[in-house]
Amino acid sequence: MKVSIKRIDFTLPLPKYHTSGSVAFDLYARVTITAKPFEPIVVPANIIVKVPSNYVLILASRSSTPKKKSLMIANSIGIIDQDYHGETDEIGVQVLNFSKKNVLIKKGERIAQAMLVKIAKVSEFVEANKMNSKSRGGFGSTG
Repeated sequence: MKVSIKRIDFTLPLPKYHTSGSVAFDLYARVTITAKPFEPIVVPANIIVKVPSNYVLILASRSSTPKKKSLMIANSIGIIDQDYHGETDEIGVQVLNFSKKNVLIKKGERIAQAMLVKIAKVSEFVEANKMNSKSRGGFGSTG
């Protein structure tokens, strides 16, 4: 699959998969920025992506980032819609510093990862008066 992207800063690399088994590619911080404790910030990720039809681009934390930098994606994941690819629609990664110290994010640092996921859209929501299945017990019922 070919995907159109636009880089803002050409000194930073294009996204790439780092191993043959990788399912996500890394996003790089376009600027050096400081994340203060417990204050979400948006880190510009240097690219605008034209997400293909029937796909969504999902942003997620890199597995090492919380341990190494005390940073996580502030809203668990990020969703990049198919129509978010205008000239100023640079992807921003909202991160939260969950430590008690300032965290420096350097320009060019890998700050998150992104993956394209095929989606299906609901053509119509049909309201039901009753669900004819046995209840599992509600929230947390599998734990």
